[in-house]
Amino acid sequence: MASNPLKKLAGDTLIYGMGTIVPRLLNYLLVPVYTIWVFTPEQYGKVTELYAFVAILLVLLTYGMEISFFRYANEYKNDVKSVFSTATTSLLITSTVFLIVVFFNKLSIARFIKYSGHPEFIVMIALIVGLDAISTIPFAYLRYRNKARRFSTIKIVNVIIAITFNIILLIVIPRTYPNTYQHFWLYRITPLVGMVFLANVLASFSTILLLLPEMRYFKLSIDKVLLKKLLTYGLPILVIGLAGMINEVSDKILLRYYLPHNLNAEAIIGIYGANYKLAILMMLFIQMFRYAAEPFFFAEYEKSDAKTTYSRVMTAFVGFTWFIFLLVMLFIDGFKQFIGPAFWVGLQIVPIVLMAKLFLGVFYNLSVWYKLTDKTIYGGLVAVFGATVTIVLNIILIPKYGYVGSAWANFFCYFSMMMISYLWGRKIFLVHYEMKKIGLFTVIALLFYFLSTRLQGLSTKEHMLTGAGMLLVYSVVVWIAIRKYVITRNVPGTPSL
Repeated sequence: MASNPLKKLAGDTLIYGMGTIVPRLLNYLLVPVYTIWVFTPEQYGKVTELYAFVAILLVLLTYGMEISFFRYANEYKNDVKSVFSTATTSLLITSTVFLIVVFFNKLSIARFIKYSGHPEFIVMIALIVGLDAISTIPFAYLRYRNKARRFSTIKIVNVIIAITFNIILLIVIPRTYPNTYQHFWLYRITPLVGMVFLANVLASFSTILLLLPEMRYFKLSIDKVLLKKLLTYGLPILVIGLAGMINEVSDKILLRYYLPHNLNAEAIIGIYGANYKLAILMMLFIQMFRYAAEPFFFAEYEKSDAKTTYSRVMTAFVGFTWFIFLLVMLFIDGFKQFIGPAFWVGLQIVPIVLMAKLFLGVFYNLSVWYKLTDKTIYGGLVAVFGATVTIVLNIILIPKYGYVGSAWANFFCYFSMMMISYLWGRKIFLVHYEMKKIGLFTVIALLFYFLSTRLQGLSTKEHMLTGAGMLLVYSVVVWIAIRKYVITRNVPGTPSL
């Protein structure tokens, strides 16, 4: 009997979720540590802003090599080690050059991004980016070999190490020696904000050590013909990734430059960043889905009913992401406890960000049309358009609406990318998505959300019971719509529109 591909994808998503959702949920526990016990909004704004640079630099320093590895590991099945070595050697060389350049120019870089008093921040950020870039292909190899459990274990250990050092450096030592810790050597080098980055450096280095068994396949060598193929396929992915990361984090950077000068930009960035984190469940699910879906989509491509499978995956994905949206918004009074009261003024951005991330997840699903047809350049053009929308709308909206304008820029960016990708994809790689079911999920979810905003007069207990009832009704509707995909094996056929 043929296996059910949706069950396999769901299973892989759950396993990769152990390596994505568990670590990030554990890491999310640092948010209350940062926002309630350690940092002011201004200090947390520095953490938020600097990690935005980390995200952009990591995309640049991996330059699409991860997706390229999947593409050519499948083509070079008999010589995967050569693909592994070529990709890893390339990343090792570029990361080393990057670290050297940053180290010798740390003062200039610090002045340029307005952190002239803390060049050590720049060095630590560079180390985080360089180490994480080097670990990219070993992690991709684990995914290629379907070693999801080892992948997840290493990811979890990485975060446990990061959390442990955060707690030691930010809480244990300062509270054990409240009057003298600032005189300790480490605390004279960098303030408490710097300890966040130091903990990350130690965790990233530990990950490299944990991945050493995978490195036994590594040989410091480059197949020039293969490298050219990897770069040709991967550079458009770099454009997509860079544009996507601009969409994701440029608002945290642009806020500093376009907020009115009479406002405390770092405090506002901190408030925005903390509330942005409340969309963590949506971002986690999309990330763990992407880890499982990328190799899954390539593996299904040769099957006669591949497009049917892609359509059904989309339906189930949209159904579950609207569930996450409702879960967070119907119980926002509980979720807001994960950030300090000083940050609650920014709660209005949470539904906007959640919907933006949902659109991003749909865009990832739609990406089969350019990834499977080797037309990644088209995906790059869509992503560049989205990045342009993000930057232009942030510049226009931040001076007037502040961080709320940034949230709406994020929303319209991902919505426009989703729509363009859907319309363009129909011309190149037509998949008959189940638009009636997707539309039904969307209408019910939005109806319940807006209804919940009109029930503020209810007691806490009544509000929670009403929210639970709405969530249950929505879940039943989704289950009825997708149950046949889950309980039966996949059969060829085109789903109805």
